[in-house]
Amino acid sequence: MINKNIIRTLLVQTPSTPGNLGKVATAIGLAGGDIGDIETVHVGANYTKRNITVQVENEAKLESLLETVRQLGEGIRLHTVSDDVLRAHEGGKIQMKSKMPIQSLADLRRVYTPGVANVCRVIEKEPEKAKIYTNIGNTVAIVTDGTAILGLGDIGPVAGMPVMEGKAALFDQLAGINGIPILLNTKDPDEIVQTVKHISPGFGGILLEDIGSPHCFEVEERLKRDLDIPVMHDDQHGTAVVTLAAAISACKSAGVDLEKAQVGQIGLGAAGLAICRMFMAYGVKNVFGADKSSEAKERLKGYGGNPVDSLEELMGKSDIIIATTGVPGLIKKEWVHQGQIILALSNPKPEIEPEEALQAGAAYAADGRSVNNVLGFPGIFRGSLNARAAEITHQMLVAAAEAIAAGTKPGDLVPHPLDSKVHEMVADAVERAAFKSNKAEHRVLVTC
Repeated sequence: MINKNIIRTLLVQTPSTPGNLGKVATAIGLAGGDIGDIETVHVGANYTKRNITVQVENEAKLESLLETVRQLGEGIRLHTVSDDVLRAHEGGKIQMKSKMPIQSLADLRRVYTPGVANVCRVIEKEPEKAKIYTNIGNTVAIVTDGTAILGLGDIGPVAGMPVMEGKAALFDQLAGINGIPILLNTKDPDEIVQTVKHISPGFGGILLEDIGSPHCFEVEERLKRDLDIPVMHDDQHGTAVVTLAAAISACKSAGVDLEKAQVGQIGLGAAGLAICRMFMAYGVKNVFGADKSSEAKERLKGYGGNPVDSLEELMGKSDIIIATTGVPGLIKKEWVHQGQIILALSNPKPEIEPEEALQAGAAYAADGRSVNNVLGFPGIFRGSLNARAAEITHQMLVAAAEAIAAGTKPGDLVPHPLDSKVHEMVADAVERAAFKSNKAEHRVLVTC
């Protein structure tokens, strides 16, 4: 009996002549595979593509089976081998669809020519009305150069496209925003900035995603300076917002006054530096940071933080420890002090396991499994777009963190990432903060 613990889907192309599907099925059976579903994907002029689901006992049998299919020849071709995750990404996760049905000539004339010319003239006279009569005001460019994709590093922009599509899907589901992935085939900050500036008229905001350190700082700072639409690097500020929310919840659980606490940040990359700035914007007076890079420590100092030379020194000074290094086991058990709050956020393995930290005397400890950026960026941009804000300020980001913390159930670190009410709370808080800080557009657009 076959132990059905490995399931794969084979995309197989066969010539459109009788018997070829049978050859493939026979080869799979003789190689020890059990065929499940067979789905016709495309029928061409002289070929057919099918998804064939196969179950095998182990990886060795799978490799043998695949090699057998590849060797069939006679026009039979194995295109891809997918698991459940890969299948979910086939054809991409997003699409652009019309909001209006076009079923008659009257519809065509109204939506396209000649009627559309009238709308063009209105926008020509009053460019701000593009936010009313087009989707520009509800569309965000998701921009990457592929240099810091997840924990995979510099794998290039095309390999990062599944992440960008995921961001776009979450924008749509959680905030009703059109997210458009923009893949840049350059790592040069000047070229990135110039390209984004050139395409910016078509967008209401710019989300910088998976752009590596240190050039991510320069890119964001220059775009924020030069553009009059919201720009945010999610790896910096999205992470920082959710981390601050987690710290607020942890402090409530441990009975610690966050504003009076001393916070230590281990790792001063894009996320670590942004976390330091976020805590300072919240009102924390003493923020310490440790990193191997002297440049990163100087950058922290420039932001008003306090660089330290060793992890032991930082652990000794701090009531709250945040770690974002990606180095498992970096924090030693003997460094933990009684009553500390420790958020070791690296995935999949934290700098110290929560159980270890608690055994060593920590009042509260958690890893990064639940600290997900998705709690931040959809609502932050929804609120910014609603306010027609020209930028995203630290006051708006702090408001987002406080809203996430307010939506967290007692005993939890942060809310469920797909809780729509939390995203609505974040959007509302960000919009109110934008108006409070005079970053929102106060003009009333009068339609004809």
